[in-house]
Amino acid sequence: MVVGDIMIMRVMEEEEGGESLIEKEEDMKMLSSDPFYAITKSFPQPMKLVVGYALTSKKTRSFIQPKLEGVARLKGILFIAIDPNRPLSEQGPFDIVLHKLSGKEWRQILEDYRQTHPKVTVLDPPDAIQHLHNRQSMLQDVADLNLSNSYGKVGVPRQLVVKEDASSIPDAVMRAGLMFPIVAKPLYVDGSAKSHELSLAFDQYSLEKLEPPLVLQEFVNHGGVLFKVYIVGDAIKVVRRFSLPDVCKRELSENAGVFRFPRVSCAAASADDADLDPSVAELPPRPLLEKLARELRWRLGLRLFNLDMIREHGTHDNFYVIDINYFPGYGKMPEYEHIFTDFLLSVVDSK
Repeated sequence: MVVGDIMIMRVMEEEEGGESLIEKEEDMKMLSSDPFYAITKSFPQPMKLVVGYALTSKKTRSFIQPKLEGVARLKGILFIAIDPNRPLSEQGPFDIVLHKLSGKEWRQILEDYRQTHPKVTVLDPPDAIQHLHNRQSMLQDVADLNLSNSYGKVGVPRQLVVKEDASSIPDAVMRAGLMFPIVAKPLYVDGSAKSHELSLAFDQYSLEKLEPPLVLQEFVNHGGVLFKVYIVGDAIKVVRRFSLPDVCKRELSENAGVFRFPRVSCAAASADDADLDPSVAELPPRPLLEKLARELRWRLGLRLFNLDMIREHGTHDNFYVIDINYFPGYGKMPEYEHIFTDFLLSVVDSK
């Protein structure tokens, strides 16, 4: 089976006042017609916080699942959908706003809302999220961190940014000294499926077929498994996903051209129950992940993100971060309902 075939197989996220009885009856009639009141009235315990969410329809389906809403109700949390076509200040009131919508207009709406509603926690700040929309800047904080301790080392693959002119890529790669195969990813991440596609180039002549703007990374053999490190505030959850298989020298010499793939890692490609080599399956050390997550939360200014992380094959403690995603597919994360609702409560308790 050739490398391309293997790769394609592995590619599959009241307090009552002194008003009269008549006045109270009129108030109750008005309240009973309010959908906000109708939902909160059925809560099994006093409501602690209201979370407004502004998500794409796809993200809403994957994240706002019945089990999450059920667990939230038991903890006194109410999720309310935000209508992006109505003024945000006229909706709510909210204690927390969760969001993952794109566009300059929406970012400005959120920034204005944060200024006029300083007591509301917006997860996460729009400007901080923008940092992750560029693959060059998203990994710079990991590179600057240069994390190394007794539990391991974390870095980023050698990479090169090409913003235009595909014909210049071969010379640029040669000058940078990047080794083949080379992974090519779109420079900008806009939430579309295309921005998560990648290509694997096996030779110098195929590089001109790539379409800038791109980030080019040296491919690091990692046993065909990557670790998705989900970060929710202080909580960390790690799952295994199948990834691109290793490329040996023989395969490198026998293959040419560019192999293109849709999103490589997804829930359908879970490797948690697979019969893997223990040296490949072993999760990164917890103390290493805790330090990495703590540093990146501070540097990125974010509390909701995940890392795509790999271990260099043949090593025990040499890790690379190859991608960072804001508000990832938490619906695929085991026990996300309890982890996420506990996090929301902690956000309010810490204020």
